[in-house]
Amino acid sequence: MKLLLDACVLYPTVMREVLLGAAQLGAFQPLYSARILEEWARAAARLNPAQQDIARSEIALMRAAFPRGEITVGQGTAARLYLPDVNDIHVLAAAIDGGADLIVTMNAKDFPRHTLREEGLDRIDPDALMCQLYADYAAPLSGDAARIVQTAQQLSGEDWSLRKLFKKARLPRYAKLLDRGRA
Repeated sequence: MKLLLDACVLYPTVMREVLLGAAQLGAFQPLYSARILEEWARAAARLNPAQQDIARSEIALMRAAFPRGEITVGQGTAARLYLPDVNDIHVLAAAIDGGADLIVTMNAKDFPRHTLREEGLDRIDPDALMCQLYADYAAPLSGDAARIVQTAQQLSGEDWSLRKLFKKARLPRYAKLLDRGRA
């Protein structure tokens, strides 16, 4: 399954780590464009200029881990498309040109389902996606979640619980599944 990752799911960090962790486990092939990655870097820079350098390092690691994931968008594809926010047309174009099955985004209003369906696509938010993937990858995803929580604790110095960290990362239903799986 090929999934186009929108910039809004690559930044923030925990959400990206969850998604890319699932991709590393073979749950899906991530797709992205250079423009999507640039949006991620610019979003990080708005938070703190030093964060842009960190984002660019993480982008390089992502490109190395998923070298077949980067899509070059054809001008003809983007030119024929319409979305409520013209700045999102490149995301849809990348999904089409990459042969994506779904667009993973938090931005539902700018990706109307009827427009996506005309292109043979649909969208899904990361929480719903991870809940679906959990059915087939429960054990490895649980292990990856524990790694993410441990890393967050080490980097922040805070005593994060899985539920609290993933809820903050806008993955509350997935956190609940993971928590139930540990019981």
